Amino acid sequence: MNASSDQNLRPGAGRIDLSLADGNPLVLQALSELFDRDPRFSLVTTAATAEGFLGAVMRVPVKVAVIDWMLPQLGARKLIEVLRDQPAAPRIVVYGDDPRGEVARLAMLAGAAGFVARTTPTEKLLETCLAVANGQMVFPFLDVRDLQADPIAQLTRRERALLEALAKGKSNKELADEFDISSNTVKFHLSNLFEKLGVRNRAQAISFYFSSRMAAEALQRG
Repeated sequence: MNASSDQNLRPGAGRIDLSLADGNPLVLQALSELFDRDPRFSLVTTAATAEGFLGAVMRVPVKVAVIDWMLPQLGARKLIEVLRDQPAAPRIVVYGDDPRGEVARLAMLAGAAGFVARTTPTEKLLETCLAVANGQMVFPFLDVRDLQADPIAQLTRRERALLEALAKGKSNKELADEFDISSNTVKFHLSNLFEKLGVRNRAQAISFYFSSRMAAEALQRG
């Protein structure tokens, strides 16, 4: 199945429209056959890269997407963050290796709706996709208390964007111009940001940001 084929971009009536993205061609083929055989799903398109996947789901929206955590080019985490700002974005199920139990947590923090380890039976993947299509969140063995204890998880989308801009060395005036807010509003947001991260100033906030990002990248390389 090819993401660029118009024949593959015709959602099936009465079934759950679904897209797949995996950098391993053998896994992608196996998953394609799995969902093709199941009458509850309509496999709309497949892709081997994040760029191909984005192009496909932007042209023809689907309800659910199963993506590889180590998807080439962007990786699942960044891809999910890009998609969550799109009004017709699919609900994402991350499918990947998670020997230390950290990938599911990162996937949930990024905005995924579910996670399934590659070591679980394929029936579990089908069940998870059905549940996610019905609006459920499915993260096996994940303690939500751990997520609540993560300072990054407590940030609003605006605060995350502000932290990323702050990490680029931008001044308060530059932040005010970028976010189209007043300098006083910037100070207010920064104060809330520092409190949530448990830091005292912008230098500590930037250090926290890069430490958190490095840890996440190390887990992705896993």
